Amino acid sequence: MALIIETSKTKIIGDHFYATGRRKSSIARVWLKTGSGSIVVNGKKYNEYFKRPVLQLSIEKPFNVINKANSYDVKCTVKGGGLTGQAGAISLGISRALFVHDNTLRKGLKKEGLLTRDSRKVERKKYGQKKARRRFQFSKR
Repeated sequence: MALIIETSKTKIIGDHFYATGRRKSSIARVWLKTGSGSIVVNGKKYNEYFKRPVLQLSIEKPFNVINKANSYDVKCTVKGGGLTGQAGAISLGISRALFVHDNTLRKGLKKEGLLTRDSRKVERKKYGQKKARRRFQFSKR
């Protein structure tokens, strides 16, 4: 029997495995269960919600790493941020849920960097400057 790891970001609810993923200002709540491989994001199929293939690959990556592409059904709700941040948040949520389901997958997921939250955020604009780092042009005379 596998060791069950539950934290504030992951839970086991019946036959579902729940995890939270975050990226930039996006938050994804992910429910995972064994099934046929359908991925639903905010009530739509993931390839309808994310039109760009790069974002679709980002969501599929945790399953491709463990070589079980059509073994799990994913249902997730995501809010905040843009599409890139949302795709990253879903990917992290799926990876955490897979780890809770079977913690022998940790080595492969960790090696690909899928269990680590990307903490980079947009730097704030500073007073007296055009943007976060861009300053107004300096005039000597």
